[in-house]
Amino acid sequence: MQVRQVFGMYFDSHCHLDFEPLSGDIEGVLERATNEKVDAFVTIGTDLQSSKSARAIAEKYGPKVSFSVGIHPHEASSLDKRAVEELMEIAGAGPVAVGEIGLDFHYDHSPRPVQRTAFADQLDLARDLGLPVVIHSRDAALETLDILRAEKAFELGGVVHCFSYDYSMARKILDMGFHIGVTGVVTFKNAHDLKEVVKKTPLDSLLIETDAPYLAPVPYRGKTNEPAHVVYVAGAIAEIRSTGVENIAEATARNANRLFGKR
Repeated sequence: MQVRQVFGMYFDSHCHLDFEPLSGDIEGVLERATNEKVDAFVTIGTDLQSSKSARAIAEKYGPKVSFSVGIHPHEASSLDKRAVEELMEIAGAGPVAVGEIGLDFHYDHSPRPVQRTAFADQLDLARDLGLPVVIHSRDAALETLDILRAEKAFELGGVVHCFSYDYSMARKILDMGFHIGVTGVVTFKNAHDLKEVVKKTPLDSLLIETDAPYLAPVPYRGKTNEPAHVVYVAGAIAEIRSTGVENIAEATARNANRLFGKR
């Protein structure tokens, strides 16, 4: 797969620069990414400390690095009134999204009723802040849709990151005006549903992401992922859609800039 000769800019719309081992070598991580023409990043908050760390990283390495604030469903039990107030305070530094938030019924690290409440509360937070949302949804397709509809999340916009469902679910998400976030999973041989989603989803609704340090694409599968590797996600999408990788790089960067309000 040839992905290096690209004329556009790549935008890694979802990474975790505050997670080890990336956090110990952020300048090196960003330099390696820049060498691959990856020039924009959103580092994602997953709890209060992570949101603070993401803010600090964005303040140090901005404007090419932006950040989000949010409580991941794994940590949903930690979201109380005080935590919401602290998220509001962190958001004073100008995040581009609330997330990652949502439901994870695969691991159930927090009780499902607690996850549902935390998800809805953070959608309200996003509304108060006037921000889009970054959604984590695993083994919870119908429940995710129910909450998005009940909370009129189409008014917020956002992305279902690391999309892991079939096209019928993708179509419902797209009909609500949301984007589909595609990770290195698209490079895996058995990712048949995701490849169909990538093929059928309008290009103006796709985002590329690494979820670094997780989910490294082929040929780095099983190793630490980095934002530089988002080029392989774009390359796989280009092959699936029978187009040039520069078209994918430019379109997904444009989509991310539009969603996250970066002009």
